Amino acid sequence: MTQAEIFLGELERDALTEVVNIGVSRAAASLRKMVNKQVILSVPSIAIVTRRSAAALIGQRESEGLIAVQQHFEGPFSGRALLIFPESNGLSLARAIVGGEMTEDELIDMEDEALTETGNIILNGCLGSMANMLQHSLKMSLPDVLRGDSEHLFDVLETSNEDSFVLFLYINFSVREHDIRGYIAMIMDLPSLDKLKMLIADFIERVT
Repeated sequence: MTQAEIFLGELERDALTEVVNIGVSRAAASLRKMVNKQVILSVPSIAIVTRRSAAALIGQRESEGLIAVQQHFEGPFSGRALLIFPESNGLSLARAIVGGEMTEDELIDMEDEALTETGNIILNGCLGSMANMLQHSLKMSLPDVLRGDSEHLFDVLETSNEDSFVLFLYINFSVREHDIRGYIAMIMDLPSLDKLKMLIADFIERVT
């Protein structure tokens, strides 16, 4: 299978965008209950790219270090999911989650915990809803926090980029008055992406 064969057609891309947006909307609702603040999440665009291209896309947009919450998932399609923010956005998100009354040192101490909880809610909400709408289930690992540049997060230097791709989602993330940009990346091999494409085709057939 070539790279071109796993790219989604316009109808498939629209269907996947709808499924993902429903997932992140549910995640936003869960997060809103946790923090008792207005939370808005949207996914304006989706792309399927190589790991190297995904790293380059973020590297071009972000001049600072990155922070990510990572979870592995297994099911009909399997891989590694990342919720990625610029480092400065990580502290902003932690402040939005835990409140603005903490000192900077206290906030730094709480940052990983706040990010892990947020990432767990968003990634589980997104992937769980995707799996449910595609009439399957996924098993998710516990989340952990990673820091580094985009090449480190996507293991660009350690793996062959010819057999693994990234389902790359740009997200806009707002918690009350905190505007936070970020990315969701799902790293999958070709068989998993091929299976996802077939499940999306089945979904389209069911709803049309």
